[in-house]
Amino acid sequence: MFTGIVEETGTVLFMDFSTDYGKLHIQAKKVLEGTKVGDSIAVNGVCLTVTQLKSDRFVADVMPETVHRSSLGALKSGSRVNLERAMAADGRFGGHMVSGHIDGTGTIKHIEKDGNAIRYQISASENILQGIVEKGSIAIDGISLTVASVNDKEFEISVIPHTLQETILADKREGAVVNLETDIIGKYVKRLLSFPAEAEKQDQKESTITMDFLMRAGF
Repeated sequence: MFTGIVEETGTVLFMDFSTDYGKLHIQAKKVLEGTKVGDSIAVNGVCLTVTQLKSDRFVADVMPETVHRSSLGALKSGSRVNLERAMAADGRFGGHMVSGHIDGTGTIKHIEKDGNAIRYQISASENILQGIVEKGSIAIDGISLTVASVNDKEFEISVIPHTLQETILADKREGAVVNLETDIIGKYVKRLLSFPAEAEKQDQKESTITMDFLMRAGF
């Protein structure tokens, strides 16, 4: 579990990729403190397991599912990435509950100055947009942000200077692809609410009890 509060930005040293899976070698400093092989680190919001560890870098395997769902496959040597270690049990939730399991990607359509902040308009699929609510939380490349507005085609966020300074969001330009994770609580609620309708359909499909059956049985 993560909070969406980026601890530092790291640098991709090199990538060992075939067509749809491989390894990421990332130079870092802060997130290596207290980290051991097997621990989780969120890279641009994607939860990855540390498989090798050195004094100034770590290596993580990237599965085909991760490449298909996220923008990690587009990284290259020299790319900056947002990094966050899994939250400690005695830590504070400075952002919101982030699982590190990406729902998909979005595309930055427009960027404009918004007072002392920068406003980003991001398009996404209908399935992702259904899980986004105004003033709710969303993780963009692993950054915990508040949704300023949303419609059936895109949503907007307003980012303060501190966030731009501490993350790779300032590097993004219009047309850039970003990783998106919607609020995990909303996903559970949506899933639970779907069960009554599914159960009703199943009952209607499988039930063989009719009025004729009941009369023949003596009821």
